[in-house]
Amino acid sequence: MIIRVVLALALSAPPVLSPANAPGVPCPVPVPDHTTCGFLEVPERRDAPERKIKVGYAVHLSTAPGRRPDPVVYMSGGPGSASMQLTGFLSQMFPDRDVVTVEQRGSKYSQPVLACPETAQALLGRLRQPPADVGAAAVRCRDRLAEQGIDLRGYTTKEIAADVVALRERLGYKSWNLFGVSYSTRVMADVAAADPEGVRSVLLDSYLPAGVAWYDDAARNLGDTMALLGVRDRFEEMRARLNRSPARVPTMDPLAGREFTARMSGDDVAAILAEALHEAEVAAVAPAMVTALARGHDEVLRPLADAVGGGLVSHEFGLYHAVQCQDEVPFNTFATDSRLFTINADKAVCDAWKLPKAAPANPPAVKAPVYVAGGRYDPTTPPRTAKPAAEALPNARFQEFPRQSHALFLSSPCARRQMAAFVADPARPSGSPCQDPDHSIKADDLHPTGAPYQISGTPWLAAPLALFALASLIQLVAGALKGRALAAFGGLAGVAFTGLVVQSVLSMMSVNETAPAVGLPALAVPYSALAVASAVLTGAVLIRHRRWPQLAAAVVSAAFLVWWFFWAL
Repeated sequence: MIIRVVLALALSAPPVLSPANAPGVPCPVPVPDHTTCGFLEVPERRDAPERKIKVGYAVHLSTAPGRRPDPVVYMSGGPGSASMQLTGFLSQMFPDRDVVTVEQRGSKYSQPVLACPETAQALLGRLRQPPADVGAAAVRCRDRLAEQGIDLRGYTTKEIAADVVALRERLGYKSWNLFGVSYSTRVMADVAAADPEGVRSVLLDSYLPAGVAWYDDAARNLGDTMALLGVRDRFEEMRARLNRSPARVPTMDPLAGREFTARMSGDDVAAILAEALHEAEVAAVAPAMVTALARGHDEVLRPLADAVGGGLVSHEFGLYHAVQCQDEVPFNTFATDSRLFTINADKAVCDAWKLPKAAPANPPAVKAPVYVAGGRYDPTTPPRTAKPAAEALPNARFQEFPRQSHALFLSSPCARRQMAAFVADPARPSGSPCQDPDHSIKADDLHPTGAPYQISGTPWLAAPLALFALASLIQLVAGALKGRALAAFGGLAGVAFTGLVVQSVLSMMSVNETAPAVGLPALAVPYSALAVASAVLTGAVLIRHRRWPQLAAAVVSAAFLVWWFFWAL
């Protein structure tokens, strides 16, 4: 009897991974306890299976008392973005399920890694004079990868989807819940169609449907997003102004490790904004940024220029272009020359690589329940294309989130709750609507300046403010103790100014942490009257008491006003 009970429990329990079916290797990123990392060996090309490659993955075992038998398997987008670093985040999102994060073949934590620093450097070189030749850089990368024995024809959406199916079989899960975001929604939709018995439900965040001509739609998608944000006309004004007179912006080259001056035209800024708008907080502050740029405040371009460098190290460009050149670029017309340098660069790489065109992708036959989430301001996978594609699936529901953009699970608590509820019970109708916090910042609420962003990277640049605050506090205390009203009021005005400015910045950041990249709260400008009053009173004290403490306070106040009006503002 006891033996039968033990056998019944063993056969009905969720699979517990062991070294036999999940060989452990050191995890390349920080992961939570009860997480094992490993490699899945697969053919580089399943039609020529002799050469093998390794696909990285991580498995986090849930320790919840009500642990569910079917895990969530997640893959990042890109193509070419890593997944494992989100294992802990996802385990909190789905605490009662195991979480499997699977890498794309050729990405950072798989073997081989299809890094392509040649094209990454050339993409950044589009902002230099003269611009870099992306096609020539692509040839150098292709030849180097070929010398390593890498066959770029094996890095396609079809092969990546087959890897996910093979991983489920390798780990021994009877079924699991698929979770894709952006590009990997295509992968997970294909997995669901190829492995219907192994898929319980499908989460598609920022859905990129098969058959959508992404490159041909890019300009329209960006324009539509600007229209939704209410700044379409100002966006075109900014674009035209900077095309006539490109800005020169200091920025960092993360690949070379040195600073250079980028030349940014209006079309360059538009291309960078198309990527930056993926972040919901950037979309919320975009009206203020675009308005500032339309009015000539080029100093707010520094964070956008820096974002280009950050994007170049966020995914592996060899893998990215291998997928795009076979699965995406051939299915676009490129009927008109794009004004976005990112589009032109991808086309140049694919023209140089001459990879074969993949078979046309038909809408996947997905039987499992599907939940599709889309952000209103998404310039890459907009609801305009995601919603009809979701409605075409036989068992899918679509939900638009009005204050969000791309990759909602990272930015929207509301979306995370809806996704978790769907996985808990895919057959249940959508729960009650929820609303995310409003992160929008109006243009009139900001005073455009690059000072806060520079201070965030180099805190010592705020030393004049700190010295002014300290001198004002000392003057207030000393004046009060010695009965010198003029000095006390001068110190009080300085302390009040500092406190009000700091409070207004913190209040703005509580609404949108990205806002200081565009400027200071507009209230900081009228608060300046208190700083001027403090300096005037401090000067009056110096006239009456010509001693070194009063002289030092006056010098600090005068230097601060120069810093404040001629640099900070």
